[in-house]
Amino acid sequence: MPHKEALIGVVEDDAVMGGTLVHRLDLEGYTTAWWRTGREALTGLRRARPDLVVCDIRLPDMSGEDVFLKVLPILGETPFLFVTAFGQIEQAVRLTKAGAVDYIAKPYALPDLLDRIPRLIAQRPSAEGVLGTSEAMRRLERLLRRVADVESSLLFTGESGAGKEVAARFVHRISGRAAAPFMAVNCAAIPNDLSESELFGHEKGAFTGAHARHHGYVERARDGFLFLDEVSELATPVQAKLLRLVEERAFTRVGGEASIKASARLIYATNADLERAVADGRFRRDLYYRINVIPIAVPALRDRPDDILPLAHAFVREFAETFEREIHGLTGPAELALVAHRWPGNVRELRNRVQRAVALAHAPWIGPETLFSSEVPGWLALEPLAATLAEARTLMERQHIRAALERAGGRIDDAATSLGISRSTLFDKMKKLDIRSEH
Repeated sequence: MPHKEALIGVVEDDAVMGGTLVHRLDLEGYTTAWWRTGREALTGLRRARPDLVVCDIRLPDMSGEDVFLKVLPILGETPFLFVTAFGQIEQAVRLTKAGAVDYIAKPYALPDLLDRIPRLIAQRPSAEGVLGTSEAMRRLERLLRRVADVESSLLFTGESGAGKEVAARFVHRISGRAAAPFMAVNCAAIPNDLSESELFGHEKGAFTGAHARHHGYVERARDGFLFLDEVSELATPVQAKLLRLVEERAFTRVGGEASIKASARLIYATNADLERAVADGRFRRDLYYRINVIPIAVPALRDRPDDILPLAHAFVREFAETFEREIHGLTGPAELALVAHRWPGNVRELRNRVQRAVALAHAPWIGPETLFSSEVPGWLALEPLAATLAEARTLMERQHIRAALERAGGRIDDAATSLGISRSTLFDKMKKLDIRSEH
């Protein structure tokens, strides 16, 4: 069965083969986008961000390999299925090693290709598992791949909602422990008088109400990952128990005497300043040094604006499928509003806003008013439709510069840097387009 609302990009210059494939995919219930040249594909893939790409290796202006390598940093783990002639199979195999998921040789049987598609789409990470496509997140991904199977403590730091758990789950997914459980514990959500029992378990009769033996998170994680979020919130007595677990890889249930070996990999996260907590006596110094072996900072969403729209589009697809809504995407003004917003709640806020917008949308395209209600900046009100292509370009350039200025808090130097132009060029464009900084 096809994944509802799945978008498949087809890169094929042959009118007969491309038309036949697109027609059949449409009949199967997929949404399709068809590009006939590599240049068209590069532009279209950056905007459409499909769930799967079926790409011919031989194109009139460049190879499918060139297309794949150019969009790889943008599309991340979007699966590519290459269509290859017999003499190109060696190239196709090389591409699968570079990250493409599969290839099929010409002439292929259409039912064979269609049978592969659901499996390939299923390999695409859900929106919740997406790290991001910005350079900052690509660097983070490279770091996480290096430490995925290094048995040292990882300490994820960053603002609330920035994606520390998503990054931790990514490590689990690419590690040798991927088939074992991932147990996430929000230490701040466990009452102090229950945290020891919840983490390490208790024996029957250990305290009033302990009617049976209870296995804590450490045991239930087995050979997988135990992710202790907001570790700074653990009470001091529990910190001592955690220190023993870290040092000896062993623990004792509450009310028990037997020492139990622990095999889960421990990783941690906090949005607090642990060094300050140590100085204030709220966090054990010896525990801090034990868990802060490999510190990993997850940047705030406002510091990686290139991730905003890819994540937003991924969330739209996810919730459109979840709620079974006919949502086609975001309007241009909605995208500009998303980029201009400061995102104090980070990725969690973005996810929640998109979820609400998809649930409440009255039209197939989500506008800024559905995402932000009265918070939409006045300059994002829908402007008259441009009459010519030149006017359309001017309109989009004006909106893009306004969004950059809004995102930079009116700081000309920062806005110019984000736009990739000089300060003087930005001033010239602002004058020409009658743009005034409101900050």
